[in-house]
Amino acid sequence: MNGDLAARVEAACSELAATNTPVTFAAVAELANIGRATLYRRPELRAVVEEHRQHTREALTLTGMAIQIDQLRASLEAIAAKVRHQEEELRKLRHHSRGA
Repeated sequence: MNGDLAARVEAACSELAATNTPVTFAAVAELANIGRATLYRRPELRAVVEEHRQHTREALTLTGMAIQIDQLRASLEAIAAKVRHQEEELRKLRHHSRGA
């Protein structure tokens, strides 16, 4: 029975992770048809859930960082384009003021 419970918990955690659903004790308990108290009290089951939660947090953190980097890159490119435009305007104004 111990192996069966562990396998059910592992399968539930994997299913949640695969569907990008947060791995919570409540969600795992529902999917595995196990009481939450059992997950909390049994160290081997709790370890499985905690391990999957940690992997999910790391994945989200890395994904979040990648998104932030892309957003920062786009912002930097927009600022660079504005600076180039302003430099061109300054050149035109300097050229115009010398000719007058």
